[in-house]
Amino acid sequence: MNLELLREERPLVHHMTNEVVMNFTANGLLAFGGSPVMAKEPEEVEDIASVAGALVLNIGTVRKEDIETMIKAGQAANKAGVPVLLDPVGAGATSFRKNAVQRIVDEVDVAVVKGNAGEIAALADIPLNVKGVDADESGDAEEIASRAAGKLQTLVVVTGETDVISDGQERLTSSHGTPLLGSITGAGCLLGSLMAACMSVEKDHKKAALFALEFYNRAAERAAKKVGGPGTFIPHLLDELGKADG
Repeated sequence: MNLELLREERPLVHHMTNEVVMNFTANGLLAFGGSPVMAKEPEEVEDIASVAGALVLNIGTVRKEDIETMIKAGQAANKAGVPVLLDPVGAGATSFRKNAVQRIVDEVDVAVVKGNAGEIAALADIPLNVKGVDADESGDAEEIASRAAGKLQTLVVVTGETDVISDGQERLTSSHGTPLLGSITGAGCLLGSLMAACMSVEKDHKKAALFALEFYNRAAERAAKKVGGPGTFIPHLLDELGKADG
């Protein structure tokens, strides 16, 4: 994974994402080296998705009408050879969200599905306690990732104390980060954005996902050493994302 190339190209990442965290996501991606666009108007999503470096579909604040538009954008991205990352926020919380994700993966060729243990477990029909978008972390993340990858036939990333990447055959793990990431809104959403940016320049999506995970979590570790709490953590995290060392 070539970060220098990414920052030279500044890939356009098309987001159809969680409205709660759009600003944070955009600022984080800009600091990292990408170029964000937030667009979900049905009349333009095909045009933008087809010229972007990557497409992020995040169901954090999804409405019924958004699902059709996400599928429309995803199919346009597929035709143009643009990688699609799906973030199934809260998929284990309601049947509406789970069904929305199922429709997207049925109708769009998704390159990567990234979520916490509860979200990914729900997609693999593995019982796990879920509260809103948070999950019980007691499940076996490696098993969850492998089973979900096999069922969805795509690369799966399970985030948690230990992050797991699986294509159903091979598994990669990473154990960096800080508890402060769980104290701010949108930490996972921003991670998905960075992964998508990496996928735009690195065709091996396992390598792209692992690089984004480790760069992001190590930047968070450095930021955490400089702050007293979540309020000051965010600006320091943005600063660290702009540095060359991950």
